[in-house]
Amino acid sequence: MGEFDLIRRYFQRPVRRAVLGVGDDCALLAPAAGMQLAISSDMLVQGRHFFADVNPRLLGHKALAVNLSDLAASGARPLAFTLALSLPQADEAWISDFSQGLLALADAHECELIGGDTTGGPLNICITVFGEVPAGQALLRSGARAGDEIWVSGQLGDARLALEALLGKITLPPELLAQTRQRLEAPTPRVALGLALRGLASSALDVSDGLLGDLGHILELSGVGATVDSRLTTPLIAASVNPLWATSQFGLDLQQQCTLAGGDDYELCFTAPAQRHAEVLAAGLASGTAVSCIGRIDAKPGLRLLGADGQAMQPLWQSFDHFGVN
Repeated sequence: MGEFDLIRRYFQRPVRRAVLGVGDDCALLAPAAGMQLAISSDMLVQGRHFFADVNPRLLGHKALAVNLSDLAASGARPLAFTLALSLPQADEAWISDFSQGLLALADAHECELIGGDTTGGPLNICITVFGEVPAGQALLRSGARAGDEIWVSGQLGDARLALEALLGKITLPPELLAQTRQRLEAPTPRVALGLALRGLASSALDVSDGLLGDLGHILELSGVGATVDSRLTTPLIAASVNPLWATSQFGLDLQQQCTLAGGDDYELCFTAPAQRHAEVLAAGLASGTAVSCIGRIDAKPGLRLLGADGQAMQPLWQSFDHFGVN
């Protein structure tokens, strides 16, 4: 099977929203009047972002999900995406499963594949996604203000818990490993919540490298500080499956590490004025997404973290950095 046969068989589809899609030198998009394009790129590299034995259908899902999560954090509605795919070999069974996982999520969000590139080489997936948002309404990292509440969506930490187990650092019961591995390998992009937060959230980003580090980007760009209560971060599945973890020092340290600095959550962290608390809860309900208030924005710079006893604590972990010490 040649390169162009591969593209035609597994990735070329009729366009619905784009003007021109796969098959020409350039794709063409025509956003609606009064809309701005939101554009983001993410790369997944075998051995760095995923294990070699990952289910290709789940890998296709995740490759697009992490990009849709960026659109969600901007309050943008997905339009289309491009796919650059490096493959060690043209394994049709693998490509078929990968494309099915990729395109199923694309169809669920009406986000169509409009072009890209394929080449031989180490397994590497790069997606650029395009969305649209009304002019002036995009959610940014720079809008947090003193007095705002800090919120997170969904459940933090499960992906990191699975990673710790897959790396052999801890042992999880099989049913818990299956649940947490699903969160690691098939995250849910919070697109509906991002849309519901337009005009409501003062700032937002997606949590990809760990809550504390990612929240730090909001604080830096907004010129503010924050107080986060670790007791309010959503507890791990592990706490209910293995209560001993919740009471032992090992369990508490592990939970805090996973929830506060774990990474791969792809949940939203956002801020909103305290007086709009009820509206944020309603936005979560309307979008079918759990949301939790975990702290407040302060005028004083810096990030202050409250531990399990309600007292100030110094975290021992850092969020993920590709070129740092992790």
